[in-house]
Amino acid sequence: EVRLWESGGGLVQPGDSLRLSCAASGFTFESADMAWLRQAPGKGPEWVSAINTKGVTYYVDSVKGRFSLSRDNGENMLYLQMNSLQPDDTAVYYCATEYFRTVVRGGPPSGYRGQGTQVTVSS
Repeated sequence: EVRLWESGGGLVQPGDSLRLSCAASGFTFESADMAWLRQAPGKGPEWVSAINTKGVTYYVDSVKGRFSLSRDNGENMLYLQMNSLQPDDTAVYYCATEYFRTVVRGGPPSGYRGQGTQVTVSS
């Protein structure tokens, strides 16, 4: 059974940082492209970032230069370092399995995702 468990969300002020973690199990993590998806209140899901099996990363324009995605294949962990957080980053963030090309093309989610972790950026 595929399981993805996100952690690290919280309430922060604009300009602060957070590091989201995703613990994965039930599949061969090192062979899977991984991604983060977010959904803000009243809005549809939005891809944030993706990393393929070779460690190549992709970021949506709105987070480029502020977010950094990494993976630890030895620990089956995915990390999203988020710096200079802004109120528009407020959303539930989901860890997901997804083809790298799907995220780059902005395609609909079709893989597994976790339960999500809430990130709220507010002064």
